[in-house]
Amino acid sequence: MIHFERWKIILIAIVALWALLYASPNLLSQNIRNSLPGFLPQKTISLGLDLQGGAHLLMQVDMDYVMAEHLENMKDTARSELRKEKIGYVGLKVENNSIVFRIRDMEDEKKAYKIARNLRQNSMQVDIADDGSVTALLTTQGLTEIKTNTLSKSIEIVRRRIDETGTREPVIQRQGYDRILIQLPGVEDPEYIKELIGTTAKMTFHMVDESSSIVGGKVSPMSELLPLREDPNQRIAIRKKFVLSGEMLEDSQATYDQNNRPVVGFNFNGLGTRKFCDVTRKNRDKRFAIVLDKEIIMAPRINDPICGGSGIITGQFTVRETVDFSLLLRAGALPAPLTVVEERTVGPSLGEDSVAAGKIASLMGMAFVLIFMMLVYGLFGIFANIALLINMALIFALLSVLQATLTLPGIAGIVLTVGMAVDANVLIFERIREEIRNGRSIFSAVDTGYGRAMSTIIDANLTTLIAALLLFSFGAGPIKGFAVTLGIGILTSMFSAIMMTRLLVVVWLKKEKRDVLPI
Repeated sequence: MIHFERWKIILIAIVALWALLYASPNLLSQNIRNSLPGFLPQKTISLGLDLQGGAHLLMQVDMDYVMAEHLENMKDTARSELRKEKIGYVGLKVENNSIVFRIRDMEDEKKAYKIARNLRQNSMQVDIADDGSVTALLTTQGLTEIKTNTLSKSIEIVRRRIDETGTREPVIQRQGYDRILIQLPGVEDPEYIKELIGTTAKMTFHMVDESSSIVGGKVSPMSELLPLREDPNQRIAIRKKFVLSGEMLEDSQATYDQNNRPVVGFNFNGLGTRKFCDVTRKNRDKRFAIVLDKEIIMAPRINDPICGGSGIITGQFTVRETVDFSLLLRAGALPAPLTVVEERTVGPSLGEDSVAAGKIASLMGMAFVLIFMMLVYGLFGIFANIALLINMALIFALLSVLQATLTLPGIAGIVLTVGMAVDANVLIFERIREEIRNGRSIFSAVDTGYGRAMSTIIDANLTTLIAALLLFSFGAGPIKGFAVTLGIGILTSMFSAIMMTRLLVVVWLKKEKRDVLPI
């Protein structure tokens, strides 16, 4: 334990210099960091919501809307399949979580059963009564699958939209079976973000039903009336079944038309390009409608086949609306509306107060530890203090390089690490004292002290590291922040106590060759 190979000394020196270099940007202002040469480190620790302010949103997915939409789609599928198989039926409707209808001829029982069963594979419980009444009920497994997939897709779409805004280190996670927790550090306009996230942005392309007669505000069952965006009092009848959907879009950008008006340009993917070409070729001189969230954006007439796979959406848009619109189309449509259940805004001043309090706590904790080690262990305590400072630099360097988010509980983890960082040194120094009292020589006492204390140090730090890993795995939000700083602090304190302090002690012993240890 006394002998140090040259490569180990070089490695320890490199790690210490690296820690000081990569931790230093946290002590510099933004202007100074921007003026640094490109080869120097410039990354700093990212502050969490509670330290720099921002928005906290808890949003709920409208599962009732999802189920209603799925059941309506299944009803339309059942109608199409029954007509395709030429099965006579009456009373087709949605009832609770089931599709209900009655077949006229019991000879069609097997065909009707097969159609009802295939409305959603392996998720339908079908029952046919003696009078021909068919009930296709969604099973519990089917309901759970729909809700789980909806929540997962909603989280993914929300994440894409927030990433498009450039928000750093957002927290987006599931809470329960129908809620999404969103934390956005540094957001200055939470209302804009809330509106952006809450917009469903479901875009579809439909053919206009020009043959349908509107009587008393009603149209045929295969069509529906939707308002025009530019004139909500004007409504247009469109076919319910869409010919293309926004999912076939590959890209969308805000741009300008020939008259310098803001418009939204879009490009279809390969499948969308082919389908759009086929639709426009077969429906020349007819109108098609672009629908966004149950509102018709535009309903132009098809003059020629459009096979280039791109187009523009015009309307009375502002520049901001075209930017937001294109962002929503790129990110994709939400499978269901989101509503805000809980909203909190943390002001920057409160975050600054938390940072200031954390600094005071950390500095006071470090000061007390440094003084204690010097008073109790003398010169060896100074060696431990030097290693502690390198240990703190290592923690900040790693947090900066990993771009980890530091929260208030994370600061608590750092404060705890300050005390734990010298714990190993205390065990070693006390063991060395004990060996000297037992009559060993200085070199033998130091060598034995480090050797026999090692197993205790490893056991203590390993058990704490396991606890930190469990907190990170099963915890959420602030708990994870605490676990990250605690885990990193344990690893760095092992290096500083076992390697750094021992190197300083060994170098001093070989240089001074004392008969009495100042410990």
